[in-house]
Amino acid sequence: MSTKQPKKSDLGKSWMAPRRDSRRKIQPEYHLIVTEGTDTEPEYFNAIKKIINEKYREHIQLKVAGQGDNTVNLFYIAKDLADHSPNGYRHVWVVYDTDDFPHEHINRVAELCESERTDERTFHAIWSNQCVELWFLLHFSYMQSDIHRREYWPKLSECLRALGAGEYRKNRGDMYATLRPYMDVAIKNAKKLAAHNAGKTPADSAPGTMIHEMIEVFRPYL
Repeated sequence: MSTKQPKKSDLGKSWMAPRRDSRRKIQPEYHLIVTEGTDTEPEYFNAIKKIINEKYREHIQLKVAGQGDNTVNLFYIAKDLADHSPNGYRHVWVVYDTDDFPHEHINRVAELCESERTDERTFHAIWSNQCVELWFLLHFSYMQSDIHRREYWPKLSECLRALGAGEYRKNRGDMYATLRPYMDVAIKNAKKLAAHNAGKTPADSAPGTMIHEMIEVFRPYL
């Protein structure tokens, strides 16, 4: 075989075979997590991001943005962030609590995520009815009683004290590390709750959460 270099005028022509030493750079799969909260949710998901980005950044990368906005506004913020990012986010996770927001706003986010889905980008409505603390509680036990979110906090404190992990507060930075050993239990309980809520809208799924859908995607890297 000739070792003569190809002429510049021939480069790109149809008869020119690709060089054997050429390498295609494979881009990682980019995920954007946009949360309603600016403390509790970012603390939890940033712990996940740190693990994945440090160990698997050539395959998958996460960005977490706590926006301090809610429901429909949060979706449009997430879409704007994704549209104006050079990363080309393949998945955008819109994480929000239902709290006491109007039902039509709560459900509208899920509708928008579905309608704005394309072949290049998937939006995910990751709601918790009523709040993210439900996901935390499911690490300890299954529950389907529709209680007010204020009642979650003392229950969480009781569970955490039993582990020797102190009281629950909304901006704890160690919730992921503390709950990590019970992740499989939480996924199982959340799936059971989702089956119980099958056919209901997010606003009517009380209690309910979709956080397990995102965690299962990241689970192989954790």
